[in-house]
Amino acid sequence: MIVLVFIATSCKNQSTESEKVEVTPPNIIYILADDMGFGDLGANNPDSKIPTPHLDQLAKEGMRFTDAHTSSAVCTPTRYGILTGRYNWRSTLKKGVLGGYSKPLIDTTRATVASMLSAHGYHTAFIGKWHLSWNWGKDTAGKVDFSLPVTHTPNDNGFDYAYGHVASLDIPPYVYVENGKVTAVPTDSTQSKDKYGWWRKGMTGPDFKHEDVTPNFFRRGIQYVKERAHAGKPFFLYLPLPSPHTPILPSQEYQGKSGLNPYGDFVMMIDDYMGQLMAAVKEAGIEENTMIVFTSDNGCSPAARIEELTAKGHYPNGIYRGHKADIFEGGHRVPFIVKWPKTIKASSVSDQTICTTDLMATCADLIGYKLKDNEGEDSYSMLPLFHGETLEGDFREATVHHSINGSFAIRKGEWKLAMTAGSGGWSFPTPAQVAQQDSLPKVQLFNLKDDPKEEKNLQAEFPEKVGELRALLTKYIESGRSTPGQPQSNDGEEVWEQLWWMQESE
Repeated sequence: MIVLVFIATSCKNQSTESEKVEVTPPNIIYILADDMGFGDLGANNPDSKIPTPHLDQLAKEGMRFTDAHTSSAVCTPTRYGILTGRYNWRSTLKKGVLGGYSKPLIDTTRATVASMLSAHGYHTAFIGKWHLSWNWGKDTAGKVDFSLPVTHTPNDNGFDYAYGHVASLDIPPYVYVENGKVTAVPTDSTQSKDKYGWWRKGMTGPDFKHEDVTPNFFRRGIQYVKERAHAGKPFFLYLPLPSPHTPILPSQEYQGKSGLNPYGDFVMMIDDYMGQLMAAVKEAGIEENTMIVFTSDNGCSPAARIEELTAKGHYPNGIYRGHKADIFEGGHRVPFIVKWPKTIKASSVSDQTICTTDLMATCADLIGYKLKDNEGEDSYSMLPLFHGETLEGDFREATVHHSINGSFAIRKGEWKLAMTAGSGGWSFPTPAQVAQQDSLPKVQLFNLKDDPKEEKNLQAEFPEKVGELRALLTKYIESGRSTPGQPQSNDGEEVWEQLWWMQESE
């Protein structure tokens, strides 16, 4: 497939006609780790105690982002943002995550990265953890029947091929679904109460082995790359991992390898499989024009036993405060590496603030497609950054963060305003702890340039900055978008619970 991209050239007081330039769009592989912290990678954190040679090599061969963020501090919402280019809180899910039997979150009429690329000549594949739900087949009595077809699957959201499981590895049911069909009807219900490898009791397919799920997805992803390498059209592989999220189950060969705890071993296992995937791309002869993106869906979780890791000198979220679920930086600042030899200069580092919602606009830019007003409402193209262009000011006007309980924060430049008195998540002070105190200010203002650890709340010293950011956040919410374009509607606006400051102003 060849895409014609029109590039305008200009000079001072003079312009020339656009020239037609033939561009071959790249293959795209997007790997999403689950609950991996910014500080787990050696490339981000020289003091990391977990060896990650393959991911460090990926960074050496590509571009590493130091200020990359997920749209949410938890699983489901971040995945929604990645695939739609729209902030998760604009959907009907205003807080928390979906369960294994929840209603599907992405409407089949909404454009996704996959549907957009598929419409422009890409073969698209999902292999991994979905966590956006689908509709299980049900019998006449309304009971789930795993022998019946599954509907509203990734296939209905733009993927030509889809293989994976419905939610996290600790949320039942534990079955694989391939192109709308359960691969093996579950015959029993399993449960684990292991300190690290626990999962909830639920129906489990005979071909579903918790310990082998991550290796299985990598094997299938590698096979897909080999099969599609020379198929005559570019491909998009979305490979969202269920690890190192609980259950923390490193394979036997990795157990004890990190010298830290099973979480450290699990991260090493992921790194090793990433090395195998990178080698497969190279061996297939498509390395030069394949864009590999590696990131995580939120920060490291306390389920990793962070206190054990820090006792041995390893800080999974680096210098940043908080962890998964929080509005603090540790909840949503994540590793983000992009390798694309044809375009990205090796060993590049970008300090621009980016968000995982930016994949949609980036891919649209790659294929020369102009997003409609109701597509990718919160997505900015990263392509100029990949080209190493020097931008005036910030790449994004501002970025909105969201915690597990639905608390908001907005970041513009060095300033971050959190519209909550605490973490909005699981670290101190939790929402419950905040409710027991009256002394905490209702908002938190941090200067991340001077105070990256978010130790000093400056809301009292800079009330004008609080007002400016609060007004911009309100505008983004009310406009249904944060990018230029016609205003759009948010879904389920009647169920907002965390917009107290907008209610105050009414």
